[in-house]
Amino acid sequence: MSAALEALTDRDPDRRDVAAASLGDLLRGTALDATTARLVVGRLVSLTVNEPVTQVRESALNAVSEAFNHHRLPLDLVKPLAAAMPTMETEILGHTIYILGATHAPKALPMIEPFLNHPDQDVREEARLAAAEITASNPEDTIHNS
Repeated sequence: MSAALEALTDRDPDRRDVAAASLGDLLRGTALDATTARLVVGRLVSLTVNEPVTQVRESALNAVSEAFNHHRLPLDLVKPLAAAMPTMETEILGHTIYILGATHAPKALPMIEPFLNHPDQDVREEARLAAAEITASNPEDTIHNS
């Protein structure tokens, strides 16, 4: 895991991409405790916000999405993604909206609602699903059900 975290800052985008995918594999399983999962997600969020290469951003966002299958993650951990949304290509914008919705945090709604009127139908649908998940979620829910 430490090698993959280190590779997130490699100069080669292919190495960053592979590192993000490897971390996604770890997050997909149950090997990471909540603290370690939050550390990994925080690093992947930082990579996404600062990454110029779409493929690497997509791999990082896919990895973050995997974490919600086993962990409840706070909005504050993924909130920096909202600031990067205006620079995101349509194909990865849906991933970010999904992640914001998976937090189940009512404070994520204002970050999602503008995309209910997005020109792309898939983005609108992802925003609708994310908003519905937040408004329908039970505060005792601990894990996102995908």
